[in-house]
Amino acid sequence: MNGTIAVLGCGLIGQSWSALFTAYGYDVVGWDPAPKSQSLLQEAISRCQKQVFRPSELESGLGSFRLVETPEQAVSDAFWVQENAPEVLELKGELYGRVEAAAHPDTVLASSTSSLTWSQLATSLKRTSRFITAHPFNPPHIMPLVEIYGADADLRTTAVSFFRGLGREPVLLARDVVGHIANRLASALWREAVNLVAENIADVAAVDAALVHGPGLRWSVVGAHMAYHLGGGPGGIEHYLRHLGPSQERRWATLGQPQLTPDVCTRLVAGVHAEADGRSISELEGERDRALLRLLAARSSI
Repeated sequence: MNGTIAVLGCGLIGQSWSALFTAYGYDVVGWDPAPKSQSLLQEAISRCQKQVFRPSELESGLGSFRLVETPEQAVSDAFWVQENAPEVLELKGELYGRVEAAAHPDTVLASSTSSLTWSQLATSLKRTSRFITAHPFNPPHIMPLVEIYGADADLRTTAVSFFRGLGREPVLLARDVVGHIANRLASALWREAVNLVAENIADVAAVDAALVHGPGLRWSVVGAHMAYHLGGGPGGIEHYLRHLGPSQERRWATLGQPQLTPDVCTRLVAGVHAEADGRSISELEGERDRALLRLLAARSSI
């Protein structure tokens, strides 16, 4: 691989993207509005690089990472810009103006936004045909999913090809929506997980265990729709919808609409801390990432 990628915003997501890009041979020029140490950033990126699941046939060596003082410096020679600024529309808009003024007209500007839509962000740009949202699932150097939306069909095709070349699994949205796909699914699931605790049906640890050892395990190899296709037996999804669809609707009707009241929040916090059992955030992240890497390795062998 060759070429320069600009990473704007070098917090956890920016560091993770930088590790992925450099692991696949790209040189990364990073910028962050808060003062950061080049050496500390490089250490964090190097740690993440070791976790990147690279195909054995990949011949490229590691790319370089350097930090610069302005976003203009970062984007001046970049063919791709991955923006990870805070989820503040005005802040992103101001940054986009600086990027457009300094970058080559053909440079792609991709936003990692998790809560803002392409339509909201594009109002700040003159060249919307070079702008996409490319939302990763955290941490992006490990998790393969990238959710893509853009108004230009050619750019969508380019983006899919680019991320597939990085070992990612890009999915395209037919129209932009708050939360994209995965965060909407995750929000719907967590809403009911909170409801189960709020209604004293189960505690936090039991809800998490039920998910991890039940549907979560199955969802790691088949999606929600395919799971119900298989749940229909020989008749597949057609049989399921005809014969079990009404029971599904009855379950939907009983799903809760919990409120994050002080009492519910207190119980959630206590339950999570009990489940963590004294482990720090960094320890829990390490356990999660090691397990994810083993799962990815197992999936690749299937």
